[in-house]
Amino acid sequence: MSYQQMAQVYDRLMRDAPYDHWAEFTDKMIKRFLPDAQSIVDAGCGTGEVTHRLNEEGYLLTGVDLSEDMLAVAQQKGPSAKIQWLHQDITDLAGLKDVECVISYCDVINYLSDHEDVIRAFRSIYESLCPSGLFIFDVHSIDHIQDNLIGATFAEVYDDLSYIWFCDQGEIENRMIHDLTFFVQNGPNYERFDEQHVQQGYSSPQLSEWLKQTGFKIQFISADFQMEETDSGERMFFVCQKP
Repeated sequence: MSYQQMAQVYDRLMRDAPYDHWAEFTDKMIKRFLPDAQSIVDAGCGTGEVTHRLNEEGYLLTGVDLSEDMLAVAQQKGPSAKIQWLHQDITDLAGLKDVECVISYCDVINYLSDHEDVIRAFRSIYESLCPSGLFIFDVHSIDHIQDNLIGATFAEVYDDLSYIWFCDQGEIENRMIHDLTFFVQNGPNYERFDEQHVQQGYSSPQLSEWLKQTGFKIQFISADFQMEETDSGERMFFVCQKP
């Protein structure tokens, strides 16, 4: 899945996203489970908002994304920052070894629409980590998908940008089909472009089983940036460690 034209307006659409919370959660989990860690791979980094924040905190960052357009936007935000940007698929990471921490936020794992791809991503990330390395990621909870996303319509109108977003049930249970239409001002006119994104919901027990099969030890499962364990919320967080 590539974000294509959406890369140019993505940050406008995501301006209220809790990037500071993702960065803070990462820092706290590292200090709790691997306090000497310095290197972080942001798998599915998008336009690099979390990547840059963690780099500013002193971590050594590598941003990985499947969209070259998103990576270009990310690099432009801090051309002098010592961040490595890689155009790769997280199911087949290459050249990354002995990484201390891999993060994957903003429902990147939900964009892996087949459970076999999820398992491949887990294995690829596991192989990239050093012993005791951390893997931290989030996904939409099944309750959130069923109660708040499927069947919903979202829209925003600004002076130079507007969009409408339909989220429909796919053919598979907990699959979401996101149909988005954008109108972006270009001089005196507005240009329309359309994108379709597919996401798949996975339950915490499913993900836990696949993580354990891969070899991970699950240290912590929480929701919505909470620091205590819970199995209820809109966004589920998994903190896993390679033995």
